[in-house]
Amino acid sequence: MPKTRRQSDDWWRGATIYQVYPRSFQDTTGDGIGDLKGVTRRLGHIASLGVDAIWLSPFFKSPMADMGYDVSDYCDVDPMFGTLADFDAMLAEAHRLGLKVIIDQVISHTSDQHPWFVESRSSRTNDKADWYVWADPKPDGTAPNNWLSIFGGPGWEWDGVRRQYYMHNFLTSQPDLNFHNPKVQDTLLETVRFWLDRGVDGFRLDTVNFYFHDRKLQNNPPHAPGVDEIGLDAPDVNPYGMQSHRHDKTQPENVVFLQRLRALLDRYEGRTTIGEVGDGARSLKTVAEYTSGGDKLHMCYTFDLLGPDFTAGHIRKCVESFQKVVTDGWVCWAFSNHDVDRHVSRFVHAPEERERVAKLAITLLSTLRGSICLYQGEELGLTEAALAFEDLRDPYGIRFWPAFKGRDGCRTPMPWQQAAAHAGFSTAKPWLPVPADHTRLAVDAQEKTAGSVLNHYRETLAFRKAHAVLRAGDMTFLPSNQDLLAFTREEAGEKLLFIFNLTREKAEFAPPKALKHGEPLAVPGFGSKIRDGTIHLDPLDMVCTRL
Repeated sequence: MPKTRRQSDDWWRGATIYQVYPRSFQDTTGDGIGDLKGVTRRLGHIASLGVDAIWLSPFFKSPMADMGYDVSDYCDVDPMFGTLADFDAMLAEAHRLGLKVIIDQVISHTSDQHPWFVESRSSRTNDKADWYVWADPKPDGTAPNNWLSIFGGPGWEWDGVRRQYYMHNFLTSQPDLNFHNPKVQDTLLETVRFWLDRGVDGFRLDTVNFYFHDRKLQNNPPHAPGVDEIGLDAPDVNPYGMQSHRHDKTQPENVVFLQRLRALLDRYEGRTTIGEVGDGARSLKTVAEYTSGGDKLHMCYTFDLLGPDFTAGHIRKCVESFQKVVTDGWVCWAFSNHDVDRHVSRFVHAPEERERVAKLAITLLSTLRGSICLYQGEELGLTEAALAFEDLRDPYGIRFWPAFKGRDGCRTPMPWQQAAAHAGFSTAKPWLPVPADHTRLAVDAQEKTAGSVLNHYRETLAFRKAHAVLRAGDMTFLPSNQDLLAFTREEAGEKLLFIFNLTREKAEFAPPKALKHGEPLAVPGFGSKIRDGTIHLDPLDMVCTRL
């Protein structure tokens, strides 16, 4: 049985988390790349939104082949971002402002420049020879099996010194660690302890279901229609989606390691974990397994709401499926992050809808049961940037261009000042360009505009905090014969009814008799439209009543 926990330890349940992509947030050194001092400088903006925590994408020492998701030292800051002292100062300021700090842990793989891998590849007999996944070739010299890399091509790379292949789920410069080796687990947990002792409040666990592989190195079977779903883990242009990934990830041994990780975190007060689960149609089952029992992860997120579908049917299906499968776990919902096109661009049907969709999306996200994660710039209603091929930095996009343009379009610098060079992000040319339409949406321009997307975010998150039922209250869907999303949130005597019209047509909703006499509740940006017991909604509209 899990131990009894203090209420303050559960701050993460229903929390709002703001993701910071440091290299694109704020540059203070004039090199065109954001840094930790820049994060510290802009923490006031984040706190003004009313969020509970920040999630910081990787800032560790790295050759940056995959923008920091290829770590060469888990216990140091890359000079590009600053120093450990800069991190400590950022952490202290965040805590002063009442913000928790969650950092990215990328432990399924390292950089090929990590000292561990340098030693591992030097021979078959060194102390770290089996710290990575090595395998002999087939008699004809080909790779040990048919596993593929998400970033294109085979999931194996030949090493001439060892005369063996090593496994890599991502770039060839990101070799996978061998979690079947207890020494690897022990050492990785020590790196987690390093940051816990420094005072971080939690960890976002990158590719958390990728830690273990099948010891027998069995071939993956082909994609099975009706069982697997192409496109959830990789774009359709990538042959990775043509396999059913039964053996290269999501192995049963992972659960035991997550229990070890949780046991470490439970020695500290108020710490949390968020797991990224990319597992196709199995994602919810994996989330249920990884978050049940109170002895593994605190919460997970999947890719379910990170696609192009912004309809009542899709959102209801995702939430109800989660509620059905994950009976005692917790979810973190998001519409955007650093790996997908910005959701305003995914959801709009026409450019003039941008502001309306941006406001409706955060209002909907804030009313779902679960924790929620926002991605920097979405509070401004930023769209996906259209970049030229020569501006791309993402190896994923470069590899699959032009069929897939990669992730740089959502990673462009944060626009702070409308009239400043590079929108106030840097005094030098930024590592990615700042689009002109982003500059027009800069923070200082929206600060002084009543009804702006930025101010709507602040008001909506204040509304979420003002109603405790929205953090953890029960969520029950109501039947509707239109493309409307209708549900109640209920806890401790408070019951709210929400109706969302995600269509481009006017709609009406007649609540069941028991719900007809609700009291209209003002929701930021959306007025009350209840007449004769019927709820009237404009296109891309919502209404809330207290029951």
